Amino acid sequence: MIIVEEMLKGRKGEIKLIPENLDDLWHLKFIIEPGDVVFALTKRVRESSDKLRSDKEKVTVRLGIEVEKVEFHKFANRLRITGRIVAGIEDSGYHTINIPVGKELSIIKEEWKEEQLKRIREAEDASKKPEIIIVTIEEGEAVIGVVRQWGVEEISNVRMSYGKESSQRIEFFAEILRQLESIDFKYLVIAGPGFAKEDFAQFVKDKKPDWNVVTCDASAIGTRGFLEVLKRGILNRIVGEIRLAEEAEYIDVLLERIAKDDRVAYGLEEVKKAYDYGAIEVLLIADEFLREQREKWNIDEFMRNVEAMKGKVVIMSTEFEPGQRLMSLGGIAALLRFSID
Repeated sequence: MIIVEEMLKGRKGEIKLIPENLDDLWHLKFIIEPGDVVFALTKRVRESSDKLRSDKEKVTVRLGIEVEKVEFHKFANRLRITGRIVAGIEDSGYHTINIPVGKELSIIKEEWKEEQLKRIREAEDASKKPEIIIVTIEEGEAVIGVVRQWGVEEISNVRMSYGKESSQRIEFFAEILRQLESIDFKYLVIAGPGFAKEDFAQFVKDKKPDWNVVTCDASAIGTRGFLEVLKRGILNRIVGEIRLAEEAEYIDVLLERIAKDDRVAYGLEEVKKAYDYGAIEVLLIADEFLREQREKWNIDEFMRNVEAMKGKVVIMSTEFEPGQRLMSLGGIAALLRFSID
């Protein structure tokens, strides 16, 4: 997410931004709410000024609409925002603004919630550092690349000659790892022909168990290997799969604790009771539940208070199975530090 301009007085005001990927559009679905005013360039049908002509033409205008509905169309790669026109070439009627990746928009709120600002900040931070590093490797040579918006940028090439000495091969792996440690990234893809990629992946996992590592076949290293990785579509799956794996793990723990009736609360009343005892270690909230509840009470303050008590808040997407399972349990649940019964 690129923040173009921020014009806030306290929690009130306008933020102008540009979504850079589908994750950013997904975030915007839960940032933009009914009652907000959104400005963006859009197409409107205008009657021809020539009275002798009956045809209509589409013109590009900057409209402001008061939001009534927000829809995320992940397969169409866009966000649809519908509402009443409040500013532009006309001051009446309704319009739907389509926001694809790369389109600038302004969001004006009477009050920005802390969770919404946090989402924007985290999305902005993610755009400032490479999400994904690709290492293409074969015996004795490795090429490291950073995934950019426009492709893969080669940043390093590691070569080392060695025979059958296993210690020299380990030195080769260690040098690659040393260079990777100097880069701030989230996910590592290791690709290449032969066994080197699998052996290096295991080396990395042993040395850096907290790193997110994925392996991928490629018939070559360097530019050709980078292109093969991109064509396989693995980069598009990485972020979603890892996030889903984390969410699925939380759901598995939740269901296991429900079965044992052990350090768990689910449903709003039970979770509020656990909160009163200061027992919440991890608060799980489905994004659709969060949106519904915002119209009824100050759930954002509730989440801030949980974090203030050293609890972790995890907002889960109902686009996927873990979030859907959480919705079936009431939309909100908590893993507890201790039992409250």
